[in-house]
Amino acid sequence: MTIPGRHFTRNLIYRRTLLFQMVRRDFEQRFIGSTVGWLWALILPLVQLVSWVFVFQVCMHQQVSPGEVTTNYPLLLFCGYLPWLLFSETVTRSASSLVDHANLITKTVFPAEIVPVSHLMVVALGIVIVAVSIGHFSLWMLTLPLYMLLLGLFAVGVGWIVASLQVYVRDTAQVLSVILVFWFWTTPIFITEDKFPERVRFVLHLNPLAFLVRAYRDRLLSYRIPSMHDFAIVAAYAVTAFVVGGLFFRHLKRGFADVL
Repeated sequence: MTIPGRHFTRNLIYRRTLLFQMVRRDFEQRFIGSTVGWLWALILPLVQLVSWVFVFQVCMHQQVSPGEVTTNYPLLLFCGYLPWLLFSETVTRSASSLVDHANLITKTVFPAEIVPVSHLMVVALGIVIVAVSIGHFSLWMLTLPLYMLLLGLFAVGVGWIVASLQVYVRDTAQVLSVILVFWFWTTPIFITEDKFPERVRFVLHLNPLAFLVRAYRDRLLSYRIPSMHDFAIVAAYAVTAFVVGGLFFRHLKRGFADVL
């Protein structure tokens, strides 16, 4: 049995023109023709940020715990939201991607596994725009693409699983929405990790997004040296999800044309 990453990488290289065309098409469908274009990638997160700050800081008087990378709660919240945005958007849009591109998969010899990747690349462009707009810079920020790569591998792996399941079980997208709601609120975005009750703090150690939220905040808001322990955990989650997702997708792929 060959490693799924090898097959995936070969498809990315051989079909790179097709991948770029899909990214361009997806980007144009989302932004081209609108009044403000790609600025929507910045406007929506900012509107969400303002809403959350009003609820959690103005109404509920949420404060940043001592020892955090910043005392600015809106900025802390926003940087913690960026990795979740990349993950959730990629996985959510991947769920229906194969069904949406059924005409390509059933009528041509089409590498279906690159469809979720095209969604990842479009969302990543928006994340880069937002991250640059923060204005903070340190040399350790240059390691942020490594975390984005690992997050991308994790998101694509999960995306492969839900996209292939959606072909056979059309309730998968709805079940995914429910899971993501729970996952979102068990990720330390609105409150810091020390404010989670001790008896449920084990959830953070099982949640790869918790490590990524911490890493994004450290890279974007501080001059801290990256934690190799956290990086190793994220890498283990990312590689495992990518490999398992690739094997799962390859196993179910043989019946896509018949079902779609």
